[in-house]
Amino acid sequence: MAVYQIPVLSSAGKRELAADLPQEVNPHLLWEVVRWQLAKRRRGTASTKTRGEVAYSSRKIYPQKHTGRARHGDIGAPIFVGGGVVFGPKPRDYGYTLPKKVRKKGLAMAVADRAKEGKLLLVEDFAGVNGKTKEFLAWAREAGLDGSESVLLVAESELVRRAARNLPWVVVLAPEGLNVYDILRTERLVMDLKAWEAFQDRLGGKE
Repeated sequence: MAVYQIPVLSSAGKRELAADLPQEVNPHLLWEVVRWQLAKRRRGTASTKTRGEVAYSSRKIYPQKHTGRARHGDIGAPIFVGGGVVFGPKPRDYGYTLPKKVRKKGLAMAVADRAKEGKLLLVEDFAGVNGKTKEFLAWAREAGLDGSESVLLVAESELVRRAARNLPWVVVLAPEGLNVYDILRTERLVMDLKAWEAFQDRLGGKE
């Protein structure tokens, strides 16, 4: 573990908060967690019909012998256009189990990676933000966020999330939704102190 000095922004000014986060980031472990997340999100509704399920008669299409043509059964056979599909997809669940210890470590590493790059910002209060997008834009400009980088905003306040959710460069999450995939697919991570506390609780085993 390493100690990172993370900037905390408030209406009273800027200060720093010391946090213990992993020193080394394991790319393969992050890949495992992202793969698990995306597998859980797959709907798994792809479905094809077998030759027994297609809407065709099961009658043999012509006699077995003396026609000069190849032997065939019913017209729903896979060899015919519109016939059944052999070994096609059926509805299934793509999710699988990933150890909780691995998930926690992956989340800690993803946050540590943003902290190491200087791309993690904690916010004590979103002064002047009361649900309007223009209010969030004014706050973001003062905080040094101009839309040139994608931002993951994790905030307890519904008003703050509502104010930012229409901006194309902001991804908005509630504290309990913080995850590795969204951290890695955005360039900056902005969290309020409630979200930071919830993150610390998750690392401590209280999730």
